[in-house]
Amino acid sequence: MAGLNGGGTSVIVRLEIHKEQVTFGKIATAIGDAGGDIVAVDVTRASKTTTTRDITVQVSDPDHTEVIVKVLKGIPGVRLINVSDQTFLMHLGGKIEVTPKIPIKNRDDLSRVYTPGVARVCMAIHEDPSKAHSLTIKRNTVAVVSDGTAVLGLGNIGPEAAMPVMEGKAMLFKQMAGVDAFPICLDTQDTEEIIRTVKAIAPAFGGINLEDISSPRCFEIEERLINELDIPVFHDDQHGTAVVILAGLLNAVKVVGKQLESCKVVITGIGAAGIACTKMLLAAGVTNVIGVDRQGAIVRGESYTNSMWDWYANNTNPLELKGTLSDVIAEADIFIGLSGPGVLKVDDVKKMATDPIVFAMANPTPEITPEDAEPYVRVMATGRSDYPNQINNVLCFPGIFRGVLDCRASRITQEMKLAAAKAIASVVNEDELSEYYIIPSVFNHAVVEKVREAVMEAAYESGVARRRRQRETQESHHE
Repeated sequence: MAGLNGGGTSVIVRLEIHKEQVTFGKIATAIGDAGGDIVAVDVTRASKTTTTRDITVQVSDPDHTEVIVKVLKGIPGVRLINVSDQTFLMHLGGKIEVTPKIPIKNRDDLSRVYTPGVARVCMAIHEDPSKAHSLTIKRNTVAVVSDGTAVLGLGNIGPEAAMPVMEGKAMLFKQMAGVDAFPICLDTQDTEEIIRTVKAIAPAFGGINLEDISSPRCFEIEERLINELDIPVFHDDQHGTAVVILAGLLNAVKVVGKQLESCKVVITGIGAAGIACTKMLLAAGVTNVIGVDRQGAIVRGESYTNSMWDWYANNTNPLELKGTLSDVIAEADIFIGLSGPGVLKVDDVKKMATDPIVFAMANPTPEITPEDAEPYVRVMATGRSDYPNQINNVLCFPGIFRGVLDCRASRITQEMKLAAAKAIASVVNEDELSEYYIIPSVFNHAVVEKVREAVMEAAYESGVARRRRQRETQESHHE
């Protein structure tokens, strides 16, 4: 999943204000001096001597909230009643619910949706299990599965703490693509148990979205489930990130007038996303990719404890460059950061080729800040919403799953992921394209439909779609 956002939030402070001791103007000035931005004021109660007001204040982070609270507590005549964080308020009681598609108004309705009428539907599925796709929620439902071991930038925080993220993902599925998704947070970190559990619940779902499972376990879990299930399995942290990064690069190279296939690409952070991104670039025709992790550049001939790094060494770094990021970044056309804050230095950027492209994806603090990089970088992208060119997985997974569910794909192939990347990139037309607009907004309604159509077409071409194309169905009716 994309990491923590660096943008601010808002809090509501409820204050009892003694009119004879302090004016609201003094309170507003104190909040402003503390860096807060008042965006709304509501009077909830008033008497001759006091007023109670709810003041909505824009803050930068939780620490900033504490600063403002301390200032307010120090003003004579002000009593702080409550502090409500708008983000927490949105999560009260959870963010999703299950609602029926049709009302049960009488006994006849009851007998159709439940017993005895439902028995006929059960037997129809028993005789032909494929009918579950048309007669149950399976056709439009995705399980968002996590074990809570790699949540955002928070790490291994456990399944309960992962729930708010998975609920949010389910909301995005529904709002963006009309897909019903449900969070499944597992209280186990055992690879075999996770695989068994997902296989056991699979009959109720049309697809599995793996989320925030730590590397390298995520590779085996995904591969095994792909091979052992007949519904699509997609680890969004790997492939969603890779798809959207490729989409952004397809447009970035147009801006700088280069061919992606001939670019030298350096990637830092060779975990789940880094490996998936590399595979995507190789599939797109890039031949010169160098991966760098804490130990330096990954190069063939070295011995690695991570089996995926052995694969990486044998399939990348054709010139067998060795050393640190600073050693191998010379004349690189593209830098992709999937690592941590401050990894890329200004001196490193200066070593890159003319018109360098930098995708610094670490959140909340990127590998290099746009402010530091701007004098030397032609195209810059981050994972943050408060800078141009946000690389966000939301551009990918709703449309991909909408497509695979609609054509009943058995799996998601590399061709389908490439098609999704090209579809996302195509939303930004040639007239709109610029250094500051290489990727569409997550709220651009054209994205999901374009990705859906491209994924479905690739699924039919790959032979993994099990639902006949509409035109084929219409042709068979005319024969």
